[in-house]
Amino acid sequence: MAKKAVSILGSTGSIGRQTLEVISSFPGKFNVITLAAKGNLKLLEEQIRKFSPQLVSVAREEDAAELVKRMGRTRTTIYFGDEGLRKAASHERGGILVAAIPGSRALLPTLDAISAGKSIALASKEILVSAGSIVMKAAAASNVRILPLDSEHSAIAQCLKGENDKKVKKIILTASGGPFLRKTAKELRDVTPLQALAHPTWQMGKKVTIDSATLMNKGFEVIEAHHLFGIDYSQIDVLIHTQSIVHSMVEFVDGSVIAQLSSPDMKLAIQYALLNYDRAENNWKKLDLAASSPLTFEKVPAEKFPCLELAFEAGRRGGTAPAVLGASDEAAVELFLSGKIGYEDIPKLAGQVLEKHKIIAHPKIEDIIEAEEWAKRSVSPSQ
Repeated sequence: MAKKAVSILGSTGSIGRQTLEVISSFPGKFNVITLAAKGNLKLLEEQIRKFSPQLVSVAREEDAAELVKRMGRTRTTIYFGDEGLRKAASHERGGILVAAIPGSRALLPTLDAISAGKSIALASKEILVSAGSIVMKAAAASNVRILPLDSEHSAIAQCLKGENDKKVKKIILTASGGPFLRKTAKELRDVTPLQALAHPTWQMGKKVTIDSATLMNKGFEVIEAHHLFGIDYSQIDVLIHTQSIVHSMVEFVDGSVIAQLSSPDMKLAIQYALLNYDRAENNWKKLDLAASSPLTFEKVPAEKFPCLELAFEAGRRGGTAPAVLGASDEAAVELFLSGKIGYEDIPKLAGQVLEKHKIIAHPKIEDIIEAEEWAKRSVSPSQ
């Protein structure tokens, strides 16, 4: 059987590295066709030498020149910038695109891949948060599958497999609660970036780790779930589950609740997507239920996590509202990480920008890009 051709946007990031680890564990199943990375030339060079992709793209022209110099004679063509990113996404030999670049830079390349008939293994939340309706319509028109790489959405897909979608009463996303679940409102005022980056269960990039601390990440997952599974926001709930063993649940109309459980390891969700929802033996850490006990669930303390309700609000408003929330959050997180604003200013600034925005109900891609740029410009530490 022919190997599945894989393209990866964000190959040197956390999801990209784990994707290549999964691919290495199934040497007879996959062939890496293209890689794209922002920088980290040392790691990217190692990936090129190991996987021999046909095309590689980096963010900056000078990095492309340096990579050409380092690689010497190679069959790998090296590009840079947005053009390189789009070439990597839509390469004629690619079969499935792993979209794992934070922010909205992966949006246009992903739409290119969809138009070219590639399956999409989706980790970049901003793609569906900012342009979910456009992306899902494009996927339907091209008969392309969107396969989630998030452990939560992978869990929902597994719970729904073989079920009648019309019998779903509720989707329940689980959240670890991050590092500040037990802190008081007063303690949250003095939170530092270093504290916010110390997630109790998951190892992720800085942006998504901060979003996990504020629960904005979970809010984005709510918006994603709405688009991926065609379910109304009134049918989506979030529960705190500190053990990160139950990754999500689906409640059906008869009262049955089906949950997906596994060790907190993204490689399982990545493998499930790359294998097109098939299962195969692996060497990942297996779940020991007795050692994991007890498994607990609790409601989200809304006063500590205003970002979650902001995301619900943006999702319900629709149009360009989610894109504006995502972009303003990105800008606010950057300000927090650089020490220019406090932790509690993240939801405050994002909420203010969302409130000022004049929503376009049925946006085109150009409207979304313009709304995101406006939102980023509108976030200011002096607000």
